[in-house]
Amino acid sequence: MNAKSTSAAVLMALLLAACGGSPTKESTGEYVDDSVITTKVKSAFIQDKDVKASDIKVETFKGVVQLSGFVASRSELEKASQVASQVPGVKAVRNDIRLKATDG
Repeated sequence: MNAKSTSAAVLMALLLAACGGSPTKESTGEYVDDSVITTKVKSAFIQDKDVKASDIKVETFKGVVQLSGFVASRSELEKASQVASQVPGVKAVRNDIRLKATDG
């Protein structure tokens, strides 16, 4: 193998390593998969009459969906978690949704 071939092989190995994931960083494929999961969860919220999708933020990292935002009732909070967990590809749901403060 000549120097040019060796350099090309080393460069290719470095590029492939850069695309791989780690515990704190997604690979390119995982990022795409997570984007699809996030979109599917948001779509499921829109289709569900009990969940107000505009009040809930959805983020996905390595198949784990994190929900945040504010909702009006405990039943909506629980329903959001249930709906998200039923989306294909979701490994777990972390529900950080909070109840809106009530005037009283």
